[in-house]
Order: sequence, then C-alpha cells, then structure tokens
Amino acid sequence: MIASLPMYDRPEAQAANDALWAAVRDRLGYGPDQLDRTTPFTETWANPDLVLGQICNLPYRARFRGDVILLGCGDHRLDDTPAGYYHSVFVVRKDDAARGLAPAVLGTFAYNDALSQSGWGAPVTRIAAQGLQFKSTLETGSHLASLRAVAEGRADLAAIDAVTWAQQLTWEPQARDLAVIGRTGLSPAQTFVTAKGRDPVPIRAALADAIDTLDAAHKDALRLYGFVTLPASAYDSPVPIAPKTPLHLAAI
Repeated sequence: MIASLPMYDRPEAQAANDALWAAVRDRLGYGPDQLDRTTPFTETWANPDLVLGQICNLPYRARFRGDVILLGCGDHRLDDTPAGYYHSVFVVRKDDAARGLAPAVLGTFAYNDALSQSGWGAPVTRIAAQGLQFKSTLETGSHLASLRAVAEGRADLAAIDAVTWAQQLTWEPQARDLAVIGRTGLSPAQTFVTAKGRDPVPIRAALADAIDTLDAAHKDALRLYGFVTLPASAYDSPVPIAPKTPLHLAAI
C-alpha cells in the first residue's frame, strides 16, 4: 500500500505531513507505516495500491479522471477564496511591480510544469481572458525553481500556488525579493485521492477527522485547516493549451 502527500511537503512541513498521515492511518486501521517520498507522485496516481494521495486538478482533468477516486480538498483559508478552492499569485521582482501584469507578460514566464493548474493552467487562462499571451516561457520543474528564476533575473514573471507562496514567504529568503501583482481565477485545491476500487467513505472520514484534530503548528505548516468535498462538476474546466516552444532550465 502507498500513501503520498507531496504537494506541500517542503522539508519544514514534512513533520506535519507525517503527523497527518499517522492520524489517518490510526483511524483507518490500515495503511503503510510511512509516507512514500521516493516514488514520483505522478506514478502513484494510477497505482492500485494507493490509499491516500494528492493530485492537482489539471492532471486529473487531462489524464487521470478514471484512475483515482476524489476524496476532497483542504480548506487553506486563502483570502477571498472559498474553502476547497485555491488560486495562484502572479509574482515579479519588486523593482518591476509598478509596471503591472501586461508589461510583465512581454518578458519570460516561468512555470513549473505544463500539467500544473496553479503554475500553467490557471495563469494561461487568466492571461488569455485579458487578451494577452506569454511572449516566451521557461519550464523550471517546480514552483520554488520558478520563484528563484524570477528573483535571479532568468525570468520576469511566474504564477505560484497561493498555498506554496505562503510557505515560501515563511521559509524561502528569495521570496521576499518578489511582489504580487495579480492573481488567477479559482480552481479546486490540491485534491486528496485514493485508488479506483477502494471504498472512499472510511478514508474520507478518517482524513476529515485527522485534519480537524491536527496540532495547530502542523496546520499552520501545511496551511491546512479543514476538509471539504466538492461536486464532480468543479473539475469540468477545459484543459488549457500547452506552452509553445518552452525554454528549459537545464539549457540555460
């Protein structure tokens, strides 16, 4: 059996995720002793041994809808955002903040992955809605790498998951060199899932209770304060266009 909670698992938050999984396992009465931090999380989503995982809503919509069962989403207490949803923030270097979003789009947009809702899907949708498009793009592999690319001048703009952004402001010094100049629309937050064929009812109940009783410091580390189930229709947004001829971080 596999349990994996990779989405906000910075080193500083790993103890919180360990405590969350231990509480879920104790309530379920089964599951692995420890979270799996070695298997790439994309490989856990279609694994029939998955007891508890997390998936971004874009890969769920694009590829994995038939491979996992949705359990629910976290309440992250984001400003002007309903429980169970999240958004991304557009960030630039502080010296460029006064120019605004439209000029920033004319530079290089750093994104973590083309199957990331927060890093690519939500921002490209918001940009297109404003009649704009990214001039050039840089694929970095993670939100942290995107943040650093902007801070170090290798990119001019990035969209960072608002939960990740809150963590980075606490633990990542280079985040303090950046400024928020806008935000995307709302999407279902990182979603807890289990493998197709498992009974979701006891897992959902165990997870909800584990989050509710989690130590306050662990809740703050994960920015996780409650559990919400969303209707299936919340995941019916169109799959966005892919980046055009992206640069790659390893190539620069």
